[in-house]
Amino acid sequence: MNYATIKWADVANGPGVRVSLFVSGCTHRCPGCFNPEAWDFSYGQPFTQAEEDKILAALAPSHIKGLSLLGGEPFEPENLLRRVRGELPGKTVWCYSGYTLDGELWQPSRARCEVTDELLSLLDVLVDGEFVETKKDLSLRFRGSSNQRILDVPRSLAAGQPVLWDGAMTIEPITR
Repeated sequence: MNYATIKWADVANGPGVRVSLFVSGCTHRCPGCFNPEAWDFSYGQPFTQAEEDKILAALAPSHIKGLSLLGGEPFEPENLLRRVRGELPGKTVWCYSGYTLDGELWQPSRARCEVTDELLSLLDVLVDGEFVETKKDLSLRFRGSSNQRILDVPRSLAAGQPVLWDGAMTIEPITR
């Protein structure tokens, strides 16, 4: 896997100061996408153990609230989330995906694979749905277009249906 960039102190992609990993590769190709260079799966740098270790170290300070995954399209098999949960259980994990929870991520589709359920179980919040330029709204919190939803993943998994995030400035991390 390649990554486009890592933002070490990001305040735009979830509550508080976060580390944000922008992965490379996306087949959605949404018109008006803010990051079209990351559509190419070969764009950027290889994501290695060294980058993973740097992200874990950057997440450790108490003022860092969590990790946000963006793209490209982050729903690819990834061991980083297991490490974050194991080593830094108090951090929240947000993920931005062009896929929808009750659509491609829960239903048979090209997005669903043998690790989809595990990846979902490691998330606190999922911002789902493709960016739609005609629904772009700069006043929205943590999303770019009005069709996108901010979902509380643990509550959605428990309910078997999408549950909107309550919008509080913080969300409790998954307790194990």
